[in-house]
Amino acid sequence: MNGALPPLVDLDDVRAEIREQVQAQLRKQYRVYGIILTVLLLAVVTVIAMVTARESSPPADRLTPPPYWGQVCIPATGARATVSPPTVTPPPLRVYISGAVVQPGVITVPAGSLLTDALEAVGGPAADADLDGINLAAVLTDHQHVIVPRRPPTPRPTVVVTRAATATPASTLVNINTATAAELEMLPHIGPAMAQRIIAYREAYGPFARIEDIQNVEGIGETRYEELAPFITVK
Repeated sequence: MNGALPPLVDLDDVRAEIREQVQAQLRKQYRVYGIILTVLLLAVVTVIAMVTARESSPPADRLTPPPYWGQVCIPATGARATVSPPTVTPPPLRVYISGAVVQPGVITVPAGSLLTDALEAVGGPAADADLDGINLAAVLTDHQHVIVPRRPPTPRPTVVVTRAATATPASTLVNINTATAAELEMLPHIGPAMAQRIIAYREAYGPFARIEDIQNVEGIGETRYEELAPFITVK
């Protein structure tokens, strides 16, 4: 036979080649698995870092805990509310008003009141009050005593005084409980201001029970009463 036999296959070489191919395939798969694991590990590390950073930094609207029960929580980063101090109301003033006023006495007025407010509280000035001698815009102080001055009395005509001084008959007695201002001015030493004071006292406290009670009117003392007694009555 002229044909030559094919060379025999070396089984060891085949096994070695197959082994190398299998190992190469395994190495390739291991590399792919390593890349996947690396990517997954990086993703996990990134997520953990983000969560840790979020927990370590307080949120903008986080509330500060109150130090005691009942306190209102406010945002830690927000603007603090401005608490206005309580308004303190000053105490009222007690002032004594006397002199040429309708109802002299101690009055209570709000702090910061003026003298004109005090005059209104005592019924206003009397008819003979000299308001030019005081400052109505003055600010009052507590426990102050204000004396409203009177104008000097106007000289009365001699004829009027003579009529009052000589009116001795009982029929000309002036009833101080019913007399008008003009009738009271006919009495000795009773001018318009004094007549108004007698009428104001009568309206405030009622009629006089006896003629001696006229001495309770401001400005009528014992001497003036003795001059008026022969000319007045309460009947």
